[in-house]
Amino acid sequence: MTTKQSVIGVDMGGTKIDLARYDVSTLELQERSKIDTHSTKEWSHVYADLVEAIGRIRTDDTIAIGIGVPGLVRQPEGIVVTMPNIPGSNEALLKTKLTANIGLPVTVDNDANAFVLAEGLHSKYGTKGVVVGIAMGTGVGGGVVVDGKLFRGAHGFASEIGHMLLQPGQPPFETDDKRGDVEQFLSGTAFGKRCEEASQPEEYMEGEVCAFMRPEVFREVAWMCVSLNSLLDPSLIIFGGSAGKALKPHLGEIQKEMQKWSLPDIPLPELSIATLDDAATRGAALLALEK
Repeated sequence: MTTKQSVIGVDMGGTKIDLARYDVSTLELQERSKIDTHSTKEWSHVYADLVEAIGRIRTDDTIAIGIGVPGLVRQPEGIVVTMPNIPGSNEALLKTKLTANIGLPVTVDNDANAFVLAEGLHSKYGTKGVVVGIAMGTGVGGGVVVDGKLFRGAHGFASEIGHMLLQPGQPPFETDDKRGDVEQFLSGTAFGKRCEEASQPEEYMEGEVCAFMRPEVFREVAWMCVSLNSLLDPSLIIFGGSAGKALKPHLGEIQKEMQKWSLPDIPLPELSIATLDDAATRGAALLALEK
C-alpha cells in the first residue's frame, strides 16, 4: 500500500506570499492560499507570518517545503543574500531557520528558477534540452533548465538575466544608475518610466499611447535573446510576468529582429509565453523534490 505524501511550494512576492500544497506523486494541486507580505515591516514580521501560513496549509503527510524568493540565494546554504523588497532580509538564514522552526526539509531558491523549472517541465511544452525562462514583472528574473535540472552556477547566482548588460551607460530614462542592464529596459517598472503617458500596464504593448517605444522594445528583447542563444543554444525561451506575457502578440516581430542580429548558421530558439497560473508555487514544490 502506497502512502500519500504532499509537498508545499511558496512564492514570496513583494505584496503577496502565495502558498500551495501538492500531491508528491502526481503534482496535483490540493490547496492554495495567499497572505499579504507586509513588506513595509521588518523581515522578522514577514518571517513570522510565513511560518504561521505554512502551519495552516501543511498536513500530516507533508514531507518538504520549497520557497522561491525575489532575490539572490547563496547555495547550497539557502542563505538569502538580498531581497530588495523586504527590509532587513539581507543574509537571512531562511533555509536553516525555517527547517528548525517547521521540522521539515526546506529548499530556498530564486523565484525565477522556480518559474522556469515548472514551465520547462510541467507546462504544455514539457520539453527536455535547454530551456530559458525570463520573468518580466516589476523586475526581470531568469532561470535555465538543462535536461530537466536547474543550472545554478558556481555559487547559486546563475541566470540573473535582468542584470545582464544591454546598453551599458545608456539606460532609457534619466537615472543616477547608469548600468544599462536588461532590467532597466524591459521590466514593467522600466516600461512605466519609458512611457509615462500610459494609465494602465496594458497600454505598454497595445494601442497608440506607447506605440513609439515598441520597435525599440522588440529590438532590445531580440538583443537579449540573441545573446542568450549564442551562449546557451536553448531550444525554448519562455516569457513570464506581466510585462513578459504582454509580448504574446509580438513574438513574430521579435523573431524577425533576432534574425537580423544572429549569425546566419545558428538556429533560433522557439519563443513562447508562460502557460501555468501556478508556475511559481509549483516550481518551488519541484525544487523541494529535487534529488
